[in-house]
Amino acid sequence: MEVTTHGNSGFPRLGQPAPLFEAQTTQGTIRLEDFKGSWLILFSHPADFTPVCTTEFVAFSEMAPEFKKRNVELCGLSIDSTYSHIAWVRNIEKNFGIKVPFPVIADLNKDVASLYGMIMPGESKTETSRCVFVIDPNGILRAMIYYPLTTGRNMQEILRLIDALQMTDKNGVATPANWKPGEKVIIPPPATTEAAEERMKAGFETKDWYFSKKAV
Repeated sequence: MEVTTHGNSGFPRLGQPAPLFEAQTTQGTIRLEDFKGSWLILFSHPADFTPVCTTEFVAFSEMAPEFKKRNVELCGLSIDSTYSHIAWVRNIEKNFGIKVPFPVIADLNKDVASLYGMIMPGESKTETSRCVFVIDPNGILRAMIYYPLTTGRNMQEILRLIDALQMTDKNGVATPANWKPGEKVIIPPPATTEAAEERMKAGFETKDWYFSKKAV
């Protein structure tokens, strides 16, 4: 496997280019650059043929059309071989009646896992944690979520995260706690005293000069 970085060491950083990689997957060789122009959810799981991971692969596969509507691609990863991945996704289709539509990286040498800080020695030295990395169409890392080995991920929350990031990019706003599409968004606070005075008269839903919402 060939792995290239942008020169950043240690864990990847939000707002920085996501580490480049080239890897073998269940759908052939892929590179991070292959996803340019699309959003990418790169997620790791501890191991093939394990129950919690199986429920997650079923859930990601079921949600794949919703992600696709948002120009989001999916890519899985674990420290298993391509053959193990192929056998597992075939087993999922046989036992659960759903086809896994996204590639799964075979990372036996832990190259990509090391680049992205997916291994937590306190939990396991031989398995990747349940990590989620959201990479935007320009290859910038926009969000990271880490879950323990015992806790399956919530697909609706990951989808909500994508909706929130895309809302921010399109409209230059922020999203409040528990925000869902269709709800009001937060306008960035004013940076000067004059702008704060104007904000109070702007007609937004304003609690105070620093806290205003609007419909989008």
